[in-house]
Amino acid sequence: MSLSPYLNTSPILGDRIYLHPSCQVIGDVKIGDDSSVWCNTVLRGDVNRIVIGRGSNIQDLTMGHVSHKTADKPDGSPLIIGDYVTVGHSVILHGCSIGNDCLIGMGSIIMDDVVIPDRVMVGAGSLISPGKTLESGMLYMGRPAKAIRALTEEEIKYLRYSAEHYMRVKDNYLSGTK
Repeated sequence: MSLSPYLNTSPILGDRIYLHPSCQVIGDVKIGDDSSVWCNTVLRGDVNRIVIGRGSNIQDLTMGHVSHKTADKPDGSPLIIGDYVTVGHSVILHGCSIGNDCLIGMGSIIMDDVVIPDRVMVGAGSLISPGKTLESGMLYMGRPAKAIRALTEEEIKYLRYSAEHYMRVKDNYLSGTK
C-alpha cells in the first residue's frame, strides 16, 4: 500500500480498515472505520478532498478523483462516499457524491457533481452524466443511465448485505485468514 501526502495533506485512516498493498491513497483522503480499499485502486485527493464513510468497500481497479476549486466554483467537486457503499471493480468516480447503502456496479462511470442519494443501485457499465441527481430507492442502468425501476425490498436489503460481506472479507485479511 502506498500512502502519500500531497502538499500539506495526508490520508487519515479510521479503525479496522483494510488497504491492499497495491492501492494508492494520496493527499486529502479520509477513510472511515471498517472500510476497505482493494487491489490497484487509486484514491487521489490532491486538488480537493475524498471522504469515504464507515463500512464501505472500494473494489479493485477503481479510480477516485476530484475537481479543483475555482472562482466560479469555490468548493470544486470533492468525492464523497457514504456509509455501507459497495463500489464494484473498475469504477471511475470523479467529484461526485454517493449516499449510504448504495451499490455502484462494475465498470460504471460517475461524473462531476452527480448526487446519488441513499439506497441506489447503479447497474454495471453505467454512465451517470455530470450534474445529475438520482432518486433514492431506484435501479439505474445504461449509457447514459436512466431510472429502470424501483428497487425491491430484497434488493434494498442486499445493498447493506454487500457492504457487510466485504467487511467480513476485510476482517479475514486483517486477521491473516484468507
